[in-house]
Parts: sequence; C-alpha cells; structure tokens
Amino acid sequence: MRGLIPDSFIDELLARVDIVDVIERRVPLKKAGREWTACCPFHNERSPSFYVSPAKQFFHCFGCGAHGSALKFLMDYERLEFPDAVEELAQTLGMTVPREGGRDAAPREDKTDLYALLDASASWYQSELPKSKEAQAYCKKRGLDAETIARFRLGWAPAGYDGVIKSLGNSERRLQLLNEAGMVASSEQGRKYDRFRERLMFPILDRRGRVIAFGGRIIFSAPPAREDQEAGIPARTSQQSTSPKYLNSPETPLFHKGRELFAMWQVKQANANLPRIVVVEGYMDVIALHQAGLPIAVATLGTATTPEHTEVLFRAAPDVVFCFDGDRAGRAAAWKALESALPRLRDGRQAYFLFLPDGEDPDSLVRKEGKEGFEKRIKEAMPLSDYFFNELSHDVELGSLDGRARLAERARPLIGKLPDGAFRDLMAQELERRSGARALVQPAASSHRAVQRPIAVQRSLVRSAIALLLTQPGIADQVEKPYRFLPQDKPGIGLLAELLDIARSRPGINSAMLVEHFAEREEYPALQKLMAAVSVGEPDRQAREFLDAIARLEHQASLTRKRELESRRSALSDAEKDELRALLPIRETFTSDLS
Repeated sequence: MRGLIPDSFIDELLARVDIVDVIERRVPLKKAGREWTACCPFHNERSPSFYVSPAKQFFHCFGCGAHGSALKFLMDYERLEFPDAVEELAQTLGMTVPREGGRDAAPREDKTDLYALLDASASWYQSELPKSKEAQAYCKKRGLDAETIARFRLGWAPAGYDGVIKSLGNSERRLQLLNEAGMVASSEQGRKYDRFRERLMFPILDRRGRVIAFGGRIIFSAPPAREDQEAGIPARTSQQSTSPKYLNSPETPLFHKGRELFAMWQVKQANANLPRIVVVEGYMDVIALHQAGLPIAVATLGTATTPEHTEVLFRAAPDVVFCFDGDRAGRAAAWKALESALPRLRDGRQAYFLFLPDGEDPDSLVRKEGKEGFEKRIKEAMPLSDYFFNELSHDVELGSLDGRARLAERARPLIGKLPDGAFRDLMAQELERRSGARALVQPAASSHRAVQRPIAVQRSLVRSAIALLLTQPGIADQVEKPYRFLPQDKPGIGLLAELLDIARSRPGINSAMLVEHFAEREEYPALQKLMAAVSVGEPDRQAREFLDAIARLEHQASLTRKRELESRRSALSDAEKDELRALLPIRETFTSDLS
C-alpha cells in the first residue's frame, strides 16, 4: 500500500535513483549491450535471463517473468511492503519520506505507534541499567565496554511485575500496544504483568534499525519477589524455576523469529562490503565478537536455522560460516543449518562449518585467542561439501558395497535440493567418486521452467501504442490534445489517453515512474508486462512506430465517425453535414509514413 506517501515524492525518488545501482548492490550484473544481465535472483538458472534496462529503469526476467521498477525489485528481493521499500530507497539517497494528510486521515499500515512504543521500551530498559549494581557487575564480568553497551542498546528489566506497565502503559491504548508488542503477559487470575523481569535486555532490530522485539538473559538466581507471589505471577529466575536462560519476545505483527537475526543491523552498519558473515548461537557470543573487532557475527533467536534465515544470510554475504559447539546438540543444529542452506546455494554462494572445542564458545575463545586467533579459525572452517560427506559417512563402511549404497541413498535426495549449477554437478561427481554410484539427481523443479525469450506477439494497435509509449514517455509531447483517437470503443483507449496526460504533465518522467502511477490499480500488472515485452530497439525507430500507431488509431476513429454519419445522411444537422464533408476525403486504407 502507498499509504500517505505523495505520488510526487515517488516520482522524484524514481527519477533520482538508478535501478542498475540498486540491483547491483544485491546481484552481480554484467554489461550486455545497452542493458545489464545476471542469473535471476528469483529462480535457479545456469544461463542469465535476468535483464536490467537503464533506459527504462526496469528489470525483467525472461525465465520466471519477474519484472518491475527499482521499488518492485526491493519489494520482491527484500520482501518489503511498499512503504518500507520507499523508505529503504529514500534512505540510500538521503531523502526524507513525507506523508500527506493528518495523523488520522487514513488507516496506518506501518505500525508507527508500535515501533515507537518498542523504541521507548528499549530506552526505558537502557535507563534502568545504571541503577542495577548486579547488572553492571555482570557486564563488567563479561568485559563489555560502554561503547558496546550503547551500540547494542543493552538494558535491564528490573524486579517487580509492572515497571514497564507503569512507565509506558499509562493509557488504555498504550497498554493495548504493550500487549500487541509482547511486552506484557497475563497471570491465571487475568492480571497483566511485565513479561521481562530481572533480565539483561537485548533489543532485536529489523533491517532498518527499528526495535521489533527483545531477548532477555538471566544473570543470577533469586527467589521470586514477594509482590509477584502475592499477585500469582510466575517465578522469574528461582533455582527451582524452569525459566530459560534466554527469553525472547513472542511472535507479534512485527516480529517473526524464524526470519530475524540478532545484530544483522549492526553488521550492515559496520560493513559497507561484507564478504563473509558468521552465525553463532548466543547474543553474548555475537557481542563479544563485535567488541573484539569482528563485526560480522549474527545469531538466530532461540530457534534452529530456517530457510528464511539462510536466504537473509546469503543476501548479506556470499560466504556464510555456521559456528556451533562440537557436542551432539551443536552438530544436530549444524545439520539443520545445512539442510536449510542447500536450496539456497546458487553458484557464487558458499557455506562453511566451524565446530568449537569442548567447553568453549565464541565469547571465551575470542578472549583467549584474540581477534587474529578467531579469524584463523574462521578461515579454516570446514566447507559444506566436506561436512556433508563426512556426516553422511560417519557410520557407513565405505569398504563394502552395502555401505557405499547406503551413502548414495542418503546423499541423493539432499543433493537434489541444490539449485541447478556447477556446485550441484560437482557434488554429484563427488558422490559418484566416493560411492561408485551415479547421483541420478533429478533437475530442480525451478530449472524445468522454459526460458521465455522475447517472441513476436501480435498485439492490438492500442496495446502496441501503450507499449511504445512506456519505452519513451517523452514522446507524449508530440501528440496534441484533444486526442483525435478517443471517439472509439476499443479496450485500452482510455488508459492510453491517461498515460499520455500523465507523461505530458510531468516533463522528464521515465518509464518506471510512469508505470508506478498505476501501482495500486488493476492495470498495473498489464502495464509491467507490456513494458517488459518491448524488445530493445533504436529510440528514433520506436518513436516513429509510436506516432504511426497513434496516426492509425486516429484514422480508425475518423473512419468510424464517417461511416456512422453516412449511415444517417438524411437526418444530419448542418454541423454534422460540415463534419461529414471534412471526413469524405479519408480513404479506407491507411498509408504509413514508416519506411
């Protein structure tokens, strides 16, 4: 939804942005004549069928059909809603997104109040940290300096069941927002209480740096506060309690733990170019690595690595290192990460696995070995291919026929999950080398898709005129008003006139800007397809073809009017007789000026 963002701002945004720059930050492009090309980021393919046109400020994939402007690319690639894509694009240009109308002029889709409340919660927790001697002692014990505490906005949730409620829930609306944000819970008696109490607080940020949730860590054991017991509120951190070391916010409209990664925002802020990213298991491990000079670490949020996580990771960096404990639980988590990564390993992406010594975690190791020591471990991490075959072979007797057959049967379906490409071919070859059995891997489902190269399509005259106008909106100035083609009942005639009006009223408008005017209308998909379908051609030739199409439409409109007047010649008014006399010289056949 566009929400309250003015159309004029979206025009200015698309006029200032270069779609090639937007896409090249995320997908490596190669020059191909007047356009740029790449393997499509939206489906698996070996040969590039994804094209980016600087002239049209438009992208199109002839394989899967994905197409659109720079905004549409961000929406599809980063999975953003329209307002968030506008904000993202504007931020790269240093522009501030304006809003039309008053605060209550229309329903808000961007959850502004919820974001504001969560940010206020983070600030409140931050203000409580200096008041807690225990929390400060813990931070000192873990070696956290003031700059790191501020960078991650660490805070403290104090004892008591209503600290957040009293500070931030001072109206019915704000209490409702606290509940929606997952900041409060309800006892069996129905009494509201703070979800986080006596925990070190870690704000979880989204890709734009906004607080969307929290993680809270127990730092000491203590019996529940007396007032909590009297209110029937569950114990927080007692030794008898089953309360986990880490407690995360529940799923909310803003927070989905299977898609978010702790510290991804800080990683992107610290690295303009990110060749490698490291996934660890705990918040404190992440913070310790950042403080040690390795701002490349993120963590999942109390859940196994999901396919959505791996896609976010590989979009951030081509190399992903999964770092786990070397025990059974760590290896089980690593295998789940491998399974999630397999379908995302397009050519150019690589995954590695780093298993730590017993009793060690990234925090303890980086303290002992320093930045250089931990970097050395990262560089020596095991490639996914080695981990894959080692793990599948650990209980298999490869010296026997039965053992090699077992390895082949285990590996085949997993290799089948890999995208079509060189890595998949090499994995299949390695399986054959180790087992002697052919991989017999079925092509990935997406690779069955026939590549839809440009073909000659018989379009109606109106569709042809619209398609050609979309390639060069500036030629609209050569069509004078009133439009003589309008007195026709042909599909698309009204849309053509509207496109001409918009293009004439906005000098300098480009193709993407023109199409985005229809972003929330039913004509939008058809306009995108028309713009994508126009083959690359000489601008002068396309301009002549457009004007020829307009002339043909005007000729058809004149013939239709001439026939209509001739059909009732005996009943014409004087004005209609004059009109008919002017139309009589028009021939039935149109003579084109195109050479």
